[in-house]
Amino acid sequence: MTNPPMSLPDHIQHYIDGVLVDSVDGATFDVLEPTTNRAYITCSSGSQADVDLAVSAAKRAFEEGPWPRMLPRQRATILNRIADEVAALNEDLAAIESFDSGLPIRQAKGQANRAAENFRFFADLIVAQVDGAFRMPDRQVNYVNRKPLGVAGLITPWNTPFMQESWKLAPALASGCTVILKPAEFTPVSAHLWAGIMERAGVPQGVFNIIHGFGESAGDALVKHPDVPLISFTGELGTGKVIYSNCARNMKHMSMELGGKSPAVVFADADFESALDSTLFGVYSLNGERCTASSRILVERPIYDRFVVAYAERAKKIVVGPPSDPKTEIAALVHPEHYRKVTEYIKIGKGEARLVAGGERPEHLPEGNYVQATVFADVPPTARIFQEEIFGPVVSITPFDTDEEAIALANDVEYGLAAYVWTNSIARAHNVSHAIDSGMVWINSHNVRDLRTPFGGVKGSGLGHEGGYRSLDFYSVQQSIHVTLGDVHTTRFGATGYADNDLGLGGPSA
Repeated sequence: MTNPPMSLPDHIQHYIDGVLVDSVDGATFDVLEPTTNRAYITCSSGSQADVDLAVSAAKRAFEEGPWPRMLPRQRATILNRIADEVAALNEDLAAIESFDSGLPIRQAKGQANRAAENFRFFADLIVAQVDGAFRMPDRQVNYVNRKPLGVAGLITPWNTPFMQESWKLAPALASGCTVILKPAEFTPVSAHLWAGIMERAGVPQGVFNIIHGFGESAGDALVKHPDVPLISFTGELGTGKVIYSNCARNMKHMSMELGGKSPAVVFADADFESALDSTLFGVYSLNGERCTASSRILVERPIYDRFVVAYAERAKKIVVGPPSDPKTEIAALVHPEHYRKVTEYIKIGKGEARLVAGGERPEHLPEGNYVQATVFADVPPTARIFQEEIFGPVVSITPFDTDEEAIALANDVEYGLAAYVWTNSIARAHNVSHAIDSGMVWINSHNVRDLRTPFGGVKGSGLGHEGGYRSLDFYSVQQSIHVTLGDVHTTRFGATGYADNDLGLGGPSA
């Protein structure tokens, strides 16, 4: 095991009302380093009492503090300061994320800049935002009064954790909400940077809070708390269903991104080399631990055999190594629990399809959570490795003969987050994309985000969309205000002497 980054403390604490604190009951858990699975730091483990303290602080800051009442430009100024603080941490953050999560250092670099851009984007958006106003001449003016919703509970995943946290923190804070962040228990370390960032940027006390811990304790208490009116969750489908049920008790606003089993549909007329490059990157980058991974590749039969051979040859050459090595393309999976899940799926796959690359631990890496880039071909749609999210460096390749069959295969799973369509036919590209059940489709590209567009899925991939104005909508109440400009026709119930034709309900609505 290499030494941890020098900037890490020995122990990670909660951050409540501007103060770093241990759990009320003193509970902690060990954080494991994924190349050896040895504990290298401890973290406070939150429970109901800790969540209650954080919610009280956030509620007080929302009801009594300046944050929700600031002018958009004032909040935007602080958001830009947050972005500056985040960008300044780029090298340190990359080292921490790589060490803690197993992300290859070459892919960890730049995470801070992406996180900073999220804050800059929403700083710009709240200053430029225009809400609706509607005029009925001589009768009424109607306008939208946008208000922050309240205390936001943000539950984030362990893949690229810091950047994923920024996706939720930036719009929540921009909207004027106060927040409680519950980072993933596998990767809590980089989240400790947020406390100092927020303080240096001038975020008022109590606006930002962190509770660490496990989903069944800290996360559950946050979801069920009656003073937290909205929950944004990114994670796996089973947990999402539990959260959905628990949010219903208090009619909470919810946004849930629950993973995927995304198809990449490669037609025979596609640019072969570009499709090959992109689908390899799309499933093996970030160790395959990405919700939008193109983990099911559907290939038109005329190029199927050629594609499988070329894909397997490239996969065999992918460099698996320590996260700190700049040459590494796939590093250690995040945690031994997840490693067991991925390797179990590989065992299942060997009985369901044809293994053409990988499938084992690399010989030169006898310990840690390492898996070779793994490729299965001739995968039937009934196979578990076709249907279920593996969330690791494992891909399934399946042939198809017609556009209709490709669409049917693409849609034949529980998930519907992303999809990728490769073809040089403009009409086919659009028609097939429209027919696929997914929240997002990329044509002749892997996942390249535009922050202005909605991000989210359908079916088992989630509920609601965030991104751009949709994020501000989620964290806000849009209140319709109706102002009368003239006499209002009112049928006089209970009065005598009104005409038979005076039985309307106020005339036309527009």
